[in-house]
Amino acid sequence: MSADRAALPDDRLELAWQDNGPVLGVDEAGRGPWAGPVTAAAFWRDPGAGLPPGLTDSKKLSAPARQRLETELKRGPHLFCVAEASAAEIDRLGILPATFLAMDRALCGLLGALQDRALGQPGCLLIDGNLVPRLEGLAAQLAGLPKILPVVKGDSKSLSIAAASILAKTDRDRQLDQLDAQFPAYGFARHKGYGTKEHAAALARHGPCPAHRRSFRPIARLLGASD
Repeated sequence: MSADRAALPDDRLELAWQDNGPVLGVDEAGRGPWAGPVTAAAFWRDPGAGLPPGLTDSKKLSAPARQRLETELKRGPHLFCVAEASAAEIDRLGILPATFLAMDRALCGLLGALQDRALGQPGCLLIDGNLVPRLEGLAAQLAGLPKILPVVKGDSKSLSIAAASILAKTDRDRQLDQLDAQFPAYGFARHKGYGTKEHAAALARHGPCPAHRRSFRPIARLLGASD
């Protein structure tokens, strides 16, 4: 088996926890960029259905591959929800709490779909990373939170997290494409809000737009210099 093949995610974590109830994979996209929302997706894999081949960490895939996988994931019997926290919420709360808020919103949305399918409440949440998020909205809807399992590099280990990573990334990329049409001077469609040289040069010429995260250091520094 090649190293690349060995690194592909599988369903061992889902199988280990499925007796507790539905196992949900959760991942985010967009913590690092200077502009746009942070998005999160929660995904439940229907155990009786397959997943599209090539499913892995969204960062390892080309944009066309992510879009193909997104279409196939949404076509199947699996359940998912994608949610976000806005740039304004990031500025007000901080990026980590805002990321947790987006995860909470995605999980609350998926909870409704699970209930509609009469699948019961989640038994385990597989969260990409090494942190346990605050999930106040989900806790308010459940008698108690399910098992929360942080998984470092989870999008390369768990199929559910990998699916969530693709759904979060493709959703956010579309939003940045829309921002590009609204604010064409910044090149959002090309860099997706990340801190590239092109982005920095556009900020120096035009200043920030409403989509920029004013609490992030490059934007805050620029605003301070213009005071």
